[in-house]
Amino acid sequence: MSHVQAYLGEAAAILGRLDVPTIQKMVDLLVALRARGGRLFFLGVGGGAGNASHAVNDFRKIAGIEAYTPTDNVSELTARVNDDGWASVFSRWLEVSRLESRDMVFVFSVGGGDLERNVSPNLVEALRYAKDKGATICGVVGRDGGYTAKVADACLIIPTVNPATVTPHTESFQPLVWHLLVSHPALQASATKWESVRR
Repeated sequence: MSHVQAYLGEAAAILGRLDVPTIQKMVDLLVALRARGGRLFFLGVGGGAGNASHAVNDFRKIAGIEAYTPTDNVSELTARVNDDGWASVFSRWLEVSRLESRDMVFVFSVGGGDLERNVSPNLVEALRYAKDKGATICGVVGRDGGYTAKVADACLIIPTVNPATVTPHTESFQPLVWHLLVSHPALQASATKWESVRR
């Protein structure tokens, strides 16, 4: 079997094993977030940061939810890293954003944050801050989900079918999940362009 066939086979296996009740719980939490006028803050590093930026656009434009991510402002991000350190970069940003209980923090990560291994400590610190403020927490993560899975109100763990491809599959399925969310009838507030164009 070629790598292409194997990779696509893994993706098909993951798709069939996604936890539907967890995704539905995310829908319900996001519906409640919008109803109470809460804001949605996406957090991620690396590929998760890129996914966060794209998700902000879709949740604002398609779902009508006020959404942001700290990684969209490279000047503030790098200033905070330089002046205060990597671990506090997201928690301090959320602090200035006046995160409160009506808001939601949504994590895109492969490992979900792990202080013992010093992997994504900034996610852990941000989630601790979010818990302290009573904000809702969601995430789409890989492997065992790390700290995100431990503290989230709803956390979808992308199933591992091949330990050698955890990162690419996790980061690939994050967009699938958020596109599912924003196109869900309970959340979609605006038509997407090509679906609204008549032939």
